[in-house]
Amino acid sequence: MSGNFDDLKRRMDGAINAYKQDLASLRTGRASGNLLDAVQVPAYGSAMPINQVATVSVPEPRMIAVSVWDKTMVGAVDRAIREANLGFNPIVDGTNLRIPLPELNEQRRKELVKISHGYAENARVAVRHVRRDGMDGLKRSEKDGEISEDELHKQSERVQKLTDETIASIDSLLSEKEAEIMQV
Repeated sequence: MSGNFDDLKRRMDGAINAYKQDLASLRTGRASGNLLDAVQVPAYGSAMPINQVATVSVPEPRMIAVSVWDKTMVGAVDRAIREANLGFNPIVDGTNLRIPLPELNEQRRKELVKISHGYAENARVAVRHVRRDGMDGLKRSEKDGEISEDELHKQSERVQKLTDETIASIDSLLSEKEAEIMQV
């Protein structure tokens, strides 16, 4: 079970890392290149992350700059940013886009908190799926005679403890992000 337990831990850590990436893409009033990570640009017949068609930089605290590599893609990048529902209105200047970050109003802050809660719930669901897989594996092992009923109980408690700790980490990250968003 030790190998299985390590795999469960790795998968739960993966859920937390994915959640951290989701949170990094939420705007808190300061510019960050991560804010555009979720933007997918229709390019060359498929949807590509913006960082595969342009360079994203932060020249000043309330401005994001996007330098598109292929001038024929400028319109598609502009459209993708506008349609990503991030509340951005890029200013096109040749092959560059400047994205000024407006002050966050109370309504937008509440929307961002709601979005972060959705991301947290997705992460919790992913962790519960990993837990279920682990419990199913333990029950199979017991049924096949590989582990005793006592061992099943002990390992089940271990999986549940890992699940509880991981969900507590998600909740902690959510609280931090919520405080950061609501900070005026």
